[in-house]
Amino acid sequence: MADNRANFGKIGVILATAGSAVGLGNIWRFPFMTGQNGGAAFILIYIACVFILGIPGMICEFIVGRHGASNAARAYQRMTSHGGIIGYMGVFTAMIILGFYSVVAGWCLQYLTASIGGHIHGDAAFVKDYFASFSSDASKPALWAIGFVVITHLVITQGVRNGIEKASKLLMPTLFILLIIIVVASCMLPNAIEGVKFLFMPDFSKVTGNVFLEALGQAFFSLSLGTACLCTYASYFSKKTNLFKSAVQIASIDCIIAILAGLMIFPAAASVGVQPDSGPSLIFITLPNVFQQAFAGIPAVGYIISILFYALLALAALTSTISMHEIGTAFFQEELRFSRSKAAMIVTIACSLIAVVCSLSVGACPDLKVLGLSVMDFCDSLTAQYLLPVGAFLTCLLIGWAVPQKVVRDEFTNWGTLPSTYYKGWLFLVRYVSPICIIAIFAHQMGFL
Repeated sequence: MADNRANFGKIGVILATAGSAVGLGNIWRFPFMTGQNGGAAFILIYIACVFILGIPGMICEFIVGRHGASNAARAYQRMTSHGGIIGYMGVFTAMIILGFYSVVAGWCLQYLTASIGGHIHGDAAFVKDYFASFSSDASKPALWAIGFVVITHLVITQGVRNGIEKASKLLMPTLFILLIIIVVASCMLPNAIEGVKFLFMPDFSKVTGNVFLEALGQAFFSLSLGTACLCTYASYFSKKTNLFKSAVQIASIDCIIAILAGLMIFPAAASVGVQPDSGPSLIFITLPNVFQQAFAGIPAVGYIISILFYALLALAALTSTISMHEIGTAFFQEELRFSRSKAAMIVTIACSLIAVVCSLSVGACPDLKVLGLSVMDFCDSLTAQYLLPVGAFLTCLLIGWAVPQKVVRDEFTNWGTLPSTYYKGWLFLVRYVSPICIIAIFAHQMGFL
Protein backbone atom coordinates (compact mmCIF):
# COMPACT_ATOMS: atom_id res chain seq x y z
CA MET A 1 0.00 0.00 0.00
CA ALA A 2 2.70 2.49 1.03
CA ASP A 3 4.76 1.91 -2.13
CA ASN A 4 1.85 2.63 -4.48
CA ARG A 5 0.44 5.56 -2.56
CA ALA A 6 0.50 9.01 -4.21
CA ASN A 7 2.84 11.58 -2.66
CA PHE A 8 2.72 15.36 -2.51
CA GLY A 9 5.54 17.24 -4.18
CA LYS A 10 7.93 19.27 -2.03
CA ILE A 11 5.93 22.50 -2.38
CA GLY A 12 2.64 20.60 -2.31
CA VAL A 13 3.40 19.32 1.21
CA ILE A 14 3.52 22.86 2.56
CA LEU A 15 0.75 24.48 0.50
CA ALA A 16 -1.76 21.63 0.80
CA THR A 17 -1.23 21.10 4.52
CA ALA A 18 -1.15 24.83 5.24
CA GLY A 19 -4.39 25.07 3.26
CA SER A 20 -5.97 22.52 5.57
CA ALA A 21 -5.10 24.75 8.53
CA VAL A 22 -5.84 28.13 6.91
CA GLY A 23 -9.57 28.74 6.73
CA LEU A 24 -12.38 30.79 8.19
CA GLY A 25 -10.75 30.29 11.58
CA ASN A 26 -7.95 32.63 10.43
CA ILE A 27 -9.94 35.16 8.42
CA TRP A 28 -13.04 35.30 10.61
CA ARG A 29 -12.52 33.77 14.06
CA PHE A 30 -9.01 35.02 14.76
CA PRO A 31 -9.80 38.75 14.24
CA PHE A 32 -12.86 38.80 16.48
CA MET A 33 -11.08 36.66 19.11
CA THR A 34 -8.21 39.17 19.00
CA GLY A 35 -10.67 42.04 19.29
CA GLN A 36 -12.38 40.51 22.31
CA ASN A 37 -9.16 39.59 24.13
CA GLY A 38 -6.96 42.66 24.08
CA GLY A 39 -5.41 42.83 20.61
CA ALA A 40 -1.62 42.49 20.46
CA ALA A 41 -1.33 40.81 23.86
CA PHE A 42 -3.62 38.03 22.66
CA ILE A 43 -1.57 37.61 19.47
CA LEU A 44 1.68 37.16 21.42
CA ILE A 45 0.06 34.57 23.67
CA TYR A 46 -1.48 32.86 20.65
CA ILE A 47 1.90 32.54 18.90
CA ALA A 48 3.39 31.05 22.07
CA CYS A 49 0.52 28.54 22.21
CA VAL A 50 1.13 27.54 18.59
CA PHE A 51 4.66 26.51 19.52
CA ILE A 52 3.69 24.86 22.82
CA LEU A 53 0.63 22.97 21.62
CA GLY A 54 0.24 23.38 17.88
CA ILE A 55 3.57 22.28 16.42
CA PRO A 56 4.06 19.27 18.76
CA GLY A 57 0.50 18.13 18.02
CA MET A 58 0.98 18.54 14.28
CA ILE A 59 4.13 16.43 14.32
CA CYS A 60 2.29 13.69 16.24
CA GLU A 61 -0.35 13.47 13.51
CA PHE A 62 2.34 13.66 10.82
CA ILE A 63 4.12 10.67 12.36
CA VAL A 64 0.91 8.62 12.48
CA GLY A 65 -0.01 9.49 8.90
CA ARG A 66 3.34 8.95 7.24
CA HIS A 67 4.10 5.78 9.18
CA GLY A 68 0.68 4.32 8.41
CA ALA A 69 0.65 5.49 4.77
CA SER A 70 -3.11 5.00 4.60
CA ASN A 71 -6.42 6.53 5.67
CA ALA A 72 -6.69 7.80 9.24
CA ALA A 73 -8.41 4.73 10.72
CA ARG A 74 -5.88 2.28 9.29
CA ALA A 75 -2.92 4.57 10.02
CA TYR A 76 -3.77 4.75 13.72
CA GLN A 77 -4.43 1.00 13.75
CA ARG A 78 -0.93 0.41 12.42
CA MET A 79 0.56 2.38 15.31
CA THR A 80 -1.08 0.23 18.02
CA SER A 81 -3.72 -2.49 18.00
CA HIS A 82 -6.33 -0.26 19.66
CA GLY A 83 -5.36 2.98 17.92
CA GLY A 84 -7.89 2.61 15.12
CA ILE A 85 -10.68 4.08 17.26
CA ILE A 86 -8.91 7.47 17.15
CA GLY A 87 -8.85 7.34 13.36
CA TYR A 88 -12.50 6.32 13.10
CA MET A 89 -13.41 9.17 15.41
CA GLY A 90 -11.41 11.56 13.22
CA VAL A 91 -13.29 10.47 10.08
CA PHE A 92 -16.64 10.89 11.84
CA THR A 93 -15.62 14.31 13.20
CA ALA A 94 -14.40 15.57 9.83
CA MET A 95 -17.65 14.69 8.08
CA ILE A 96 -19.72 16.51 10.69
CA ILE A 97 -17.47 19.57 10.47
CA LEU A 98 -17.61 19.55 6.67
CA GLY A 99 -21.39 19.50 6.89
CA PHE A 100 -21.89 22.55 9.10
CA TYR A 101 -18.77 24.37 7.87
CA SER A 102 -20.22 24.28 4.36
CA VAL A 103 -23.21 26.28 5.59
CA VAL A 104 -20.97 29.21 6.56
CA ALA A 105 -18.94 28.72 3.38
CA GLY A 106 -22.20 28.91 1.44
CA TRP A 107 -23.00 32.22 3.12
CA CYS A 108 -19.65 33.48 1.81
CA LEU A 109 -20.64 32.50 -1.73
CA GLN A 110 -23.99 34.26 -1.34
CA TYR A 111 -22.26 37.43 -0.15
CA LEU A 112 -19.73 37.18 -2.97
CA THR A 113 -22.44 37.06 -5.63
CA ALA A 114 -24.44 39.74 -3.81
CA SER A 115 -21.36 41.99 -3.69
CA ILE A 116 -20.79 41.51 -7.41
CA GLY A 117 -24.43 42.44 -8.05
CA GLY A 118 -24.28 45.41 -5.68
CA HIS A 119 -27.09 44.04 -3.52
CA ILE A 120 -25.66 44.64 -0.03
CA HIS A 121 -24.95 48.35 -0.29
CA GLY A 122 -26.96 50.25 2.29
CA ASP A 123 -26.93 51.47 5.88
CA ALA A 124 -26.16 49.26 8.90
CA ALA A 125 -29.83 48.36 9.45
CA PHE A 126 -30.20 47.27 5.82
CA VAL A 127 -27.12 45.00 6.01
CA LYS A 128 -28.36 43.44 9.24
CA ASP A 129 -31.81 42.82 7.76
CA TYR A 130 -30.22 41.41 4.60
CA PHE A 131 -28.40 38.71 6.59
CA ALA A 132 -31.48 37.89 8.67
CA SER A 133 -33.62 37.59 5.53
CA PHE A 134 -31.12 35.45 3.65
CA SER A 135 -30.23 33.08 6.51
CA SER A 136 -33.91 32.42 7.30
CA ASP A 137 -34.77 31.53 3.69
CA ALA A 138 -35.92 27.92 3.29
CA SER A 139 -33.81 27.07 0.24
CA LYS A 140 -31.05 29.57 -0.64
CA PRO A 141 -28.61 28.88 2.23
CA ALA A 142 -29.04 25.11 1.84
CA LEU A 143 -28.45 25.27 -1.91
CA TRP A 144 -25.33 27.39 -1.46
CA ALA A 145 -24.03 24.92 1.14
CA ILE A 146 -24.62 21.96 -1.18
CA GLY A 147 -22.96 23.91 -3.98
CA PHE A 148 -19.87 24.39 -1.85
CA VAL A 149 -19.70 20.67 -1.05
CA VAL A 150 -20.02 19.90 -4.77
CA ILE A 151 -17.18 22.30 -5.65
CA THR A 152 -15.04 20.51 -3.06
CA HIS A 153 -16.09 17.16 -4.54
CA LEU A 154 -14.89 18.19 -8.00
CA VAL A 155 -11.42 18.92 -6.63
CA ILE A 156 -11.22 15.72 -4.60
CA THR A 157 -12.19 13.42 -7.46
CA GLN A 158 -9.15 14.59 -9.44
CA GLY A 159 -6.85 12.85 -6.98
CA VAL A 160 -3.97 13.83 -4.73
CA ARG A 161 -1.52 15.36 -7.22
CA ASN A 162 -3.95 16.55 -9.92
CA GLY A 163 -6.69 17.62 -7.53
CA ILE A 164 -5.61 18.56 -4.00
CA GLU A 165 -2.04 19.64 -4.79
CA LYS A 166 -2.91 21.57 -7.96
CA ALA A 167 -5.78 23.32 -6.22
CA SER A 168 -3.55 24.24 -3.27
CA LYS A 169 -0.87 25.68 -5.57
CA LEU A 170 -3.54 27.92 -7.10
CA LEU A 171 -5.67 28.74 -4.05
CA MET A 172 -2.99 29.52 -1.46
CA PRO A 173 -1.02 32.12 -3.51
CA THR A 174 -4.31 33.66 -4.69
CA LEU A 175 -5.54 33.87 -1.11
CA PHE A 176 -2.30 35.55 -0.05
CA ILE A 177 -2.42 38.07 -2.91
CA LEU A 178 -6.03 39.00 -2.12
CA LEU A 179 -5.12 39.46 1.53
CA ILE A 180 -2.23 41.78 0.68
CA ILE A 181 -4.40 43.90 -1.64
CA ILE A 182 -7.09 44.38 1.02
CA VAL A 183 -4.50 44.98 3.77
CA VAL A 184 -2.87 47.76 1.73
CA ALA A 185 -6.23 49.36 0.96
CA SER A 186 -7.32 49.11 4.59
CA CYS A 187 -4.10 50.57 6.00
CA MET A 188 -4.29 53.58 3.66
CA LEU A 189 -7.60 54.73 5.15
CA PRO A 190 -7.84 57.80 7.42
CA ASN A 191 -7.21 56.96 11.09
CA ALA A 192 -6.22 53.40 10.14
CA ILE A 193 -3.16 53.73 12.38
CA GLU A 194 -5.39 53.23 15.43
CA GLY A 195 -6.30 49.78 14.17
CA VAL A 196 -2.65 48.98 13.51
CA LYS A 197 -1.74 50.08 17.05
CA PHE A 198 -4.46 47.87 18.49
CA LEU A 199 -3.01 44.93 16.60
CA PHE A 200 0.67 45.47 17.45
CA MET A 201 0.86 47.43 20.71
CA PRO A 202 0.12 44.99 23.56
CA ASP A 203 -2.03 46.01 26.51
CA PHE A 204 -1.16 43.37 29.09
CA SER A 205 -3.61 44.87 31.59
CA LYS A 206 -6.35 43.06 29.66
CA VAL A 207 -4.64 39.67 29.95
CA THR A 208 -6.44 37.23 32.22
CA GLY A 209 -6.41 33.48 32.63
CA ASN A 210 -9.34 33.36 30.26
CA VAL A 211 -7.27 35.05 27.53
CA PHE A 212 -4.63 32.31 27.82
CA LEU A 213 -7.27 29.61 27.48
CA GLU A 214 -8.91 31.37 24.52
CA ALA A 215 -5.51 31.61 22.81
CA LEU A 216 -4.85 27.92 23.46
CA GLY A 217 -8.22 27.03 22.02
CA GLN A 218 -7.69 29.20 18.93
CA ALA A 219 -4.28 27.60 18.28
CA PHE A 220 -5.85 24.18 18.66
CA PHE A 221 -8.70 24.78 16.22
CA SER A 222 -6.82 26.97 13.75
CA LEU A 223 -4.27 24.25 13.06
CA SER A 224 -6.95 21.55 12.63
CA LEU A 225 -5.61 19.41 15.47
CA GLY A 226 -7.74 16.38 16.28
CA THR A 227 -9.62 16.22 12.96
CA ALA A 228 -7.38 13.58 11.30
CA CYS A 229 -6.80 15.87 8.31
CA LEU A 230 -3.12 16.35 9.22
CA CYS A 231 -2.78 12.59 9.60
CA THR A 232 -4.48 11.97 6.26
CA TYR A 233 -2.36 14.54 4.42
CA ALA A 234 0.80 13.19 6.04
CA SER A 235 0.00 9.79 4.54
CA TYR A 236 0.89 11.46 1.21
CA PHE A 237 4.25 12.76 2.51
CA SER A 238 7.39 11.20 1.08
CA LYS A 239 9.97 9.53 3.29
CA LYS A 240 12.24 12.53 2.72
CA THR A 241 9.80 15.10 4.14
CA ASN A 242 11.24 16.81 7.21
CA LEU A 243 8.29 16.62 9.62
CA PHE A 244 9.60 19.13 12.15
CA LYS A 245 10.56 21.70 9.53
CA SER A 246 7.24 21.24 7.72
CA ALA A 247 5.26 21.73 10.93
CA VAL A 248 7.14 24.96 11.72
CA GLN A 249 6.61 26.27 8.18
CA ILE A 250 2.90 25.44 8.18
CA ALA A 251 2.35 26.95 11.63
CA SER A 252 4.22 30.08 10.55
CA ILE A 253 2.06 30.46 7.43
CA ASP A 254 -1.04 29.99 9.58
CA CYS A 255 0.07 32.74 11.99
CA ILE A 256 1.03 35.13 9.17
CA ILE A 257 -2.36 34.70 7.47
CA ALA A 258 -4.15 35.29 10.76
CA ILE A 259 -2.19 38.49 11.50
CA LEU A 260 -2.75 39.74 7.95
CA ALA A 261 -6.47 39.15 8.48
CA GLY A 262 -6.25 41.41 11.51
CA LEU A 263 -4.45 44.05 9.42
CA MET A 264 -7.21 43.77 6.87
CA ILE A 265 -10.05 44.28 9.35
CA PHE A 266 -8.93 46.46 12.28
CA PRO A 267 -7.58 49.49 10.36
CA ALA A 268 -10.80 49.65 8.29
CA ALA A 269 -12.91 49.27 11.43
CA ALA A 270 -10.93 52.00 13.23
CA SER A 271 -11.32 54.28 10.23
CA VAL A 272 -15.11 54.33 10.62
CA GLY A 273 -15.24 54.06 14.41
CA VAL A 274 -16.35 50.41 14.67
CA GLN A 275 -15.23 48.66 17.85
CA PRO A 276 -12.69 45.83 17.29
CA ASP A 277 -14.69 43.42 19.47
CA SER A 278 -17.75 43.20 17.21
CA GLY A 279 -17.81 39.42 17.63
CA PRO A 280 -18.92 36.58 15.33
CA SER A 281 -21.26 38.84 13.34
CA LEU A 282 -18.20 40.71 12.06
CA ILE A 283 -17.95 39.39 8.51
CA PHE A 284 -21.63 39.21 7.57
CA ILE A 285 -23.14 42.21 9.36
CA THR A 286 -20.41 44.61 10.52
CA LEU A 287 -17.83 44.47 7.72
CA PRO A 288 -20.11 45.09 4.69
CA ASN A 289 -21.06 48.41 6.25
CA VAL A 290 -17.46 49.12 7.28
CA PHE A 291 -16.25 48.78 3.69
CA GLN A 292 -19.04 51.05 2.43
CA GLN A 293 -18.27 53.77 4.99
CA ALA A 294 -14.50 53.48 4.73
CA PHE A 295 -14.47 53.89 0.96
CA ALA A 296 -17.50 56.19 0.72
CA GLY A 297 -15.42 58.80 -1.13
CA ILE A 298 -14.46 56.27 -3.81
CA PRO A 299 -17.45 53.90 -4.18
CA ALA A 300 -15.79 51.89 -6.94
CA VAL A 301 -12.94 50.96 -4.60
CA GLY A 302 -15.38 49.94 -1.86
CA TYR A 303 -17.24 47.80 -4.38
CA ILE A 304 -14.05 46.02 -5.48
CA ILE A 305 -12.77 45.53 -1.92
CA SER A 306 -16.09 43.98 -0.88
CA ILE A 307 -15.89 41.51 -3.78
CA LEU A 308 -12.27 40.66 -3.05
CA PHE A 309 -13.03 40.15 0.64
CA TYR A 310 -15.78 37.61 0.11
CA ALA A 311 -13.76 35.91 -2.63
CA LEU A 312 -10.99 35.62 -0.04
CA LEU A 313 -13.36 34.06 2.48
CA ALA A 314 -14.65 31.56 -0.07
CA LEU A 315 -11.11 30.53 -1.05
CA ALA A 316 -10.07 30.17 2.60
CA ALA A 317 -13.11 28.01 3.26
CA LEU A 318 -12.39 25.85 0.21
CA THR A 319 -8.82 25.05 1.28
CA SER A 320 -10.28 23.67 4.52
CA THR A 321 -13.25 21.80 3.04
CA ILE A 322 -10.91 20.03 0.61
CA SER A 323 -8.91 18.60 3.51
CA MET A 324 -12.05 17.61 5.44
CA HIS A 325 -13.52 15.87 2.41
CA GLU A 326 -10.30 13.97 1.71
CA ILE A 327 -10.39 12.34 5.18
CA GLY A 328 -13.65 10.53 4.45
CA THR A 329 -12.83 9.91 0.78
CA ALA A 330 -9.55 8.17 1.63
CA PHE A 331 -11.31 6.12 4.29
CA PHE A 332 -14.12 4.81 2.07
CA GLN A 333 -11.79 4.29 -0.89
CA GLU A 334 -9.35 2.12 1.05
CA GLU A 335 -11.56 0.40 3.61
CA LEU A 336 -14.43 -0.44 1.23
CA ARG A 337 -12.19 -0.76 -1.86
CA PHE A 338 -14.31 1.75 -3.77
CA SER A 339 -13.13 3.89 -6.66
CA ARG A 340 -12.08 7.39 -5.67
CA SER A 341 -15.10 8.96 -7.36
CA LYS A 342 -17.53 6.59 -5.62
CA ALA A 343 -15.88 7.13 -2.23
CA ALA A 344 -16.01 10.90 -2.74
CA MET A 345 -19.69 10.68 -3.70
CA ILE A 346 -20.52 8.97 -0.39
CA VAL A 347 -18.87 11.82 1.52
CA THR A 348 -20.51 14.47 -0.66
CA ILE A 349 -24.02 13.05 -0.22
CA ALA A 350 -23.64 12.51 3.54
CA CYS A 351 -22.17 15.94 4.19
CA SER A 352 -24.73 17.65 1.94
CA LEU A 353 -27.51 16.12 4.02
CA ILE A 354 -25.85 17.33 7.22
CA ALA A 355 -25.43 20.77 5.66
CA VAL A 356 -29.11 21.00 4.69
CA VAL A 357 -30.31 20.07 8.18
CA CYS A 358 -27.82 22.47 9.81
CA SER A 359 -28.84 25.28 7.47
CA LEU A 360 -32.55 24.79 8.16
CA SER A 361 -31.95 24.65 11.91
CA VAL A 362 -30.51 28.18 11.99
CA GLY A 363 -32.93 29.55 9.42
CA ALA A 364 -36.29 28.36 8.18
CA CYS A 365 -36.79 25.58 10.78
CA PRO A 366 -35.58 26.87 14.16
CA ASP A 367 -37.38 24.01 15.94
CA LEU A 368 -34.82 21.54 14.57
CA LYS A 369 -32.92 21.08 17.84
CA VAL A 370 -30.77 18.52 19.61
CA LEU A 371 -30.46 18.82 23.40
CA GLY A 372 -31.90 22.32 23.22
CA LEU A 373 -29.43 23.52 20.57
CA SER A 374 -30.00 24.08 16.88
CA VAL A 375 -28.59 21.16 14.88
CA MET A 376 -25.82 23.43 13.59
CA ASP A 377 -24.86 24.63 17.07
CA PHE A 378 -25.03 21.06 18.35
CA CYS A 379 -22.66 19.83 15.61
CA ASP A 380 -20.31 22.71 16.34
CA SER A 381 -20.41 22.03 20.08
CA LEU A 382 -20.03 18.25 19.69
CA THR A 383 -16.92 18.56 17.54
CA ALA A 384 -15.27 21.61 19.13
CA GLN A 385 -15.89 20.80 22.78
CA TYR A 386 -15.63 17.02 22.76
CA LEU A 387 -14.39 15.19 19.67
CA LEU A 388 -11.46 17.45 18.70
CA PRO A 389 -9.93 17.75 22.19
CA VAL A 390 -10.36 14.02 22.84
CA GLY A 391 -8.80 13.10 19.48
CA ALA A 392 -5.79 15.36 20.01
CA PHE A 393 -5.37 14.21 23.62
CA LEU A 394 -5.40 10.52 22.68
CA THR A 395 -2.95 11.16 19.83
CA CYS A 396 -0.49 12.76 22.26
CA LEU A 397 -0.79 9.80 24.63
CA LEU A 398 -0.40 7.36 21.74
CA ILE A 399 2.77 8.93 20.35
CA GLY A 400 4.18 9.95 23.72
CA TRP A 401 3.64 6.71 25.61
CA ALA A 402 2.14 3.80 23.65
CA VAL A 403 4.13 3.64 20.40
CA PRO A 404 7.68 2.22 20.65
CA GLN A 405 10.07 5.15 20.85
CA LYS A 406 12.26 3.73 18.10
CA VAL A 407 9.35 4.09 15.68
CA VAL A 408 8.70 7.66 16.82
CA ARG A 409 12.37 8.67 16.70
CA ASP A 410 12.87 7.12 13.27
CA GLU A 411 9.94 9.09 11.83
CA PHE A 412 11.05 12.31 13.54
CA THR A 413 14.64 12.02 12.25
CA ASN A 414 13.83 10.38 8.90
CA TRP A 415 15.57 7.19 10.04
CA GLY A 416 18.64 9.00 11.35
CA THR A 417 19.26 11.15 8.29
CA LEU A 418 18.16 14.32 10.14
CA PRO A 419 19.59 15.67 13.41
CA SER A 420 17.63 14.83 16.57
CA THR A 421 18.40 18.20 18.19
CA TYR A 422 14.78 18.99 19.00
CA TYR A 423 13.56 15.45 19.60
CA LYS A 424 13.83 15.32 23.40
CA GLY A 425 12.25 18.75 23.85
CA TRP A 426 9.44 17.84 21.46
CA LEU A 427 8.81 14.52 23.21
CA PHE A 428 8.63 16.28 26.60
CA LEU A 429 5.99 18.66 25.24
CA VAL A 430 4.01 15.77 23.75
CA ARG A 431 4.14 13.67 26.90
CA TYR A 432 3.46 16.32 29.52
CA VAL A 433 2.76 19.87 28.32
CA SER A 434 0.40 19.31 25.38
CA PRO A 435 -1.92 16.90 27.25
CA ILE A 436 -2.20 19.38 30.15
CA CYS A 437 -2.97 22.19 27.70
CA ILE A 438 -5.65 20.10 26.00
CA ILE A 439 -7.23 19.22 29.35
CA ALA A 440 -7.25 22.96 30.18
CA ILE A 441 -8.98 23.74 26.87
CA PHE A 442 -11.51 21.00 27.48
CA ALA A 443 -12.23 22.23 31.00
CA HIS A 444 -12.57 25.79 29.70
CA GLN A 445 -15.00 24.68 26.99
CA MET A 446 -17.06 22.90 29.63
CA GLY A 447 -17.08 25.96 31.87
CA PHE A 448 -14.91 24.52 34.62
CA LEU A 449 -12.14 27.13 34.10
